[in-house]
Amino acid sequence: MTMTKDVVQSVLAVVRHPVLAIAMVAAPTIVMASVVVIAGLIANLSTRVKRHIGGYVNTFGIPSLKCNEQMRKTITFIVTKDCQLACKYCYLIGKNNKERMSWDVAKQAIDYILSHEDDFQDEGIIWDFIGGEPFLEIDLIDKICDYLKEQMFTRNHHWFNDYMFSFTTNGLNYQSEKLQKYIAKNIDHLSITITIDGTERKHDLNRIYKGSGKGSYKDVVKNIPLWLKQFPTVGTKITISSEDIPYIKESVMHVYGLGITDVHINCVFEDVFKDGDDLLFEEQVEALADEIIDNDYYKDHVCSFFDESIGKPLDPVKRNNNWCGAGRMLSIDAAGNFYPCTRFAQYSLRDKKAWIIGNVNDGIDQNKLRPFLLLDRCTQSPQKCIDCEVASGCAWCQGENYDAAEIPTLYQRATAICKMHKAQVRANNYYWNKLYRKLELEGLREEFEENRPVSNQEMC
Repeated sequence: MTMTKDVVQSVLAVVRHPVLAIAMVAAPTIVMASVVVIAGLIANLSTRVKRHIGGYVNTFGIPSLKCNEQMRKTITFIVTKDCQLACKYCYLIGKNNKERMSWDVAKQAIDYILSHEDDFQDEGIIWDFIGGEPFLEIDLIDKICDYLKEQMFTRNHHWFNDYMFSFTTNGLNYQSEKLQKYIAKNIDHLSITITIDGTERKHDLNRIYKGSGKGSYKDVVKNIPLWLKQFPTVGTKITISSEDIPYIKESVMHVYGLGITDVHINCVFEDVFKDGDDLLFEEQVEALADEIIDNDYYKDHVCSFFDESIGKPLDPVKRNNNWCGAGRMLSIDAAGNFYPCTRFAQYSLRDKKAWIIGNVNDGIDQNKLRPFLLLDRCTQSPQKCIDCEVASGCAWCQGENYDAAEIPTLYQRATAICKMHKAQVRANNYYWNKLYRKLELEGLREEFEENRPVSNQEMC
């Protein structure tokens, strides 16, 4: 068996062993003399190496799914089901103030995951924390993260080279002393998104306090400057349901005005849209396009509504990729149950029973994950979606598919946002036609292509 020097170097890059890397530079002959050993590694390629040279990651025995070209696994701790807010569009319909994760459950989950490294071979890891409002449990989170860092290091776990702690928060207690100490300690491995839904009118339409119904905008926006100082390239997410369509343009521009340059904006997947919403939606997004282009925001701001990949026919090679990463992700709740995604926990479901795939005591049941193995665009889509001429960029949530299905199945795609997607396609085409006309007239097309801003957010 023979190997090129390039292949050997690729293997060394993947395993990231500093001694071997130095040896390759200082004494390539010696390293190449060990080709038999390396060849053995190739013959039994770990999924980490496979990914590096263009293969796939095998997670729970299931081919891994790409999410914005990222190959990190996401493991989510549902640390609490409590929240200060009662957002009207929230899919977590079963939030309550009773269910909180204990340290014992968290530790058991961590020990199980880190002791089964062969089953979790994704190159990197996102340790995600969700609620409710996750920062209501900052003491537990701090303890979990300290233990994770300690264990990944002492076990020489491959994730210690590539890990991130991730949060989406309502931002209400962002300036608390405990949270700020946690941020200072972990900032190099930290991603925090504060949800600011737009203008005060738009934000307070949905993001209201539990019990009183009072809007939360003023209590959130005061924390934005500190957040941006700590995470200057961070983005936020704006959610659109039927009632807030008229405020799309002004809300995105308002968020830009707060200093946030990266806005991911999306429509809820649930069946909430009324007749005519799609036309109003298109009108608002086109007005937003005018505002962004006419005032040159396109040079250094990002909005997920506008992407050249949206609205094209499906690529023959990639057409059958699954949009959603459910089944590759893993979530743990307060009872120690494992789920293929948070959206399959009971507090996220309206009409279906939770899809539990194991627990911290017994581990993961591979049979409960088998249905996710066959998930792709075709197995879950009606023919009209498969044949759709503007299907690129049309998203779905696997949990919503399951919840909205007529029977308990993953293989029935929810299509409530079909009209909204088509409206977005039309508005997206309007945006790029107008922008490229302007760039060509001004002779700035090439400069734009070289310097166009890119979103830092993971979208799925």
